[in-house]
Amino acid sequence: MNFEPHILNQATSLYKRPSILFHAHLETIYPALLRKVDFIPYERARITTPDQDFLDLDWLKQGSFRLVILSHGLEGNTSRAYVRGMAKAFFLAGYDVMAWNYRGCSEEMNRNLRFYHSGATDDLDVVIQYVNKKKVYSEISLIGFSLGGNLTLKYLGEKGSQHPASLKKAVVFSVPMDLHMSCLKISTRSNWMYSKRFLLSLKRKVIQKSKLLPELNTHGIDVITNLMEFDDKFTAPIHGFKNAIDYYGKSSSIHFLHGIAIPTLIINAKNDPFLSKECFPSYDAIQNPSLRMDYSEFGGHVGFTLFTQNGLYWSELKALAFIQTKT
Repeated sequence: MNFEPHILNQATSLYKRPSILFHAHLETIYPALLRKVDFIPYERARITTPDQDFLDLDWLKQGSFRLVILSHGLEGNTSRAYVRGMAKAFFLAGYDVMAWNYRGCSEEMNRNLRFYHSGATDDLDVVIQYVNKKKVYSEISLIGFSLGGNLTLKYLGEKGSQHPASLKKAVVFSVPMDLHMSCLKISTRSNWMYSKRFLLSLKRKVIQKSKLLPELNTHGIDVITNLMEFDDKFTAPIHGFKNAIDYYGKSSSIHFLHGIAIPTLIINAKNDPFLSKECFPSYDAIQNPSLRMDYSEFGGHVGFTLFTQNGLYWSELKALAFIQTKT
């Protein structure tokens, strides 16, 4: 099924938020809490990583030669509405879709001490290699949201011109390209509801894993009050970084944009409550003709709500239009 031209044309213009979503927090919270995406269920496949851990991949298949791979955000998973909505849009347009869950994000704790993190492109590489070995898809596109957008950009920048030949395009939304400054931004008083929610979820996972792996020392976890403290105490040392600042510096995708060698669309909303000003680099600063940067006035964080009869959001139509356009 292909979408009618007038539907796709809604994504060629600048995003205009619905009048009832008149604040960035409303734009962010409404789709996260209230959006429902009814569609066919995923088909799950579990793959083994080189370090004998596992990743759960959720598929929508219809025998296409084109595939989109979806990467979710911090403490998300493939069941989130923004993932399901994007999966639905591309499946209806004739694509196969695969949304993958990061380690510890698929309702079952992963086996190893390590979790996922904002720079863990090795797992994304494992997923792409797994797909390519099947030799089914001649066109693969990547779509990432928030942390998944950072992963996608960093991966493509690391690969540069040596990226798999099957990779054709990428689209990312609401990307904290500068992790340090974005962590400071989300930890401000006006964003307490987001940072508290993320922090509680991350703490629960550490405590849960410590019951499986006693060598994971949770001493002091109760006194951690913000995300940077958590990254300094847990994320960084568990994953081989010196501290939170080292982790942010080595994992921020803004340092890898120059190397990206496939057409890539970056969409960040200027009113995104999670993103610092450093997450909006200019073309002049990056000077990479493979990149297109769309900085909308509105959209919130992974929002871009569009009330239409087909139930799809502006972000989904935008991604579809970009990936379907011949270059």
